[in-house]
Amino acid sequence: MRFFAIGVFCVALMTSVPLTVEAGQLLAKVDVSEQIMRVYKDGKQIHKWPVSTARKGKVTPRGAWNAKWLSKDHKSSLYNNAPMPYSIFFRGNYAIHGTNQIKRLGRPASAGCIRLHPTNAAKLFAMTRQVGLRNMKVVVQN
Repeated sequence: MRFFAIGVFCVALMTSVPLTVEAGQLLAKVDVSEQIMRVYKDGKQIHKWPVSTARKGKVTPRGAWNAKWLSKDHKSSLYNNAPMPYSIFFRGNYAIHGTNQIKRLGRPASAGCIRLHPTNAAKLFAMTRQVGLRNMKVVVQN
């Protein structure tokens, strides 16, 4: 029972990550239930974009991470070289990236990644380059 309580506490902490970040930092906060990403720069919301997260039977991980690496013209090694332009990897093979399936934005459609309109993905990619990987945070919650 004690471990269960600790687990619940940890999940509560992960899902209540504050909206604000320190000066010079970038935060991409994804609400899976709304299929929306809000982008914050220096604690101020600067963008609100529709996304597609995992479709039924797939999972978009919940939690908070720093961006790990960037790949401008990435192709999926798991899904038949599917284009993943402006990829910002945040957890293993999971990334925020552009999609050519624009009509599906705003509802679950991906295999687990967070899909954006390519124009918005390019903007977020450029902002991440500008602030640096360690200053870009990704938060995914319900």
